[in-house]
Amino acid sequence: MDPRISLITLGVRELERSVRFYRDGLGWPTSYEPGQGVAFFKSWGTVLALYPIDKLAEEIPDGSYQPQPGGCGITLAHNCREKSEVDQVLDMARKAGATIRKDASDTFWGGYSGYFCDPDAYLWEVAYGAFPIGEDGHLILP
Repeated sequence: MDPRISLITLGVRELERSVRFYRDGLGWPTSYEPGQGVAFFKSWGTVLALYPIDKLAEEIPDGSYQPQPGGCGITLAHNCREKSEVDQVLDMARKAGATIRKDASDTFWGGYSGYFCDPDAYLWEVAYGAFPIGEDGHLILP
């Protein structure tokens, strides 16, 4: 198996609200049209999908899968090329309706980061300094 994450799907309570947050608030590109049932957002390397959480639960028909928005122990991350971008992205998220969980500050690992939650309480870290970002937008790992 190739080490690759192609798509991340977030189960959301209100698809239209979440689309507005990511598309209009954060400026993520999408070809989503109302009524499509799922929204796909292009990013550099991985596709982010938004899907109604009740429909996501139906994917496992025996009822054993009961996802809860934002309660899954996952942090998504957006790494920035410059330290100042962290504050800019957090401000953009705040204006889009995000809840800021931690204002940006210097970190124990020598970087700079802050956290916000999207409308469904998915936690995002906005960070600078952990890894450089290549020209193609991917992190450069040691």
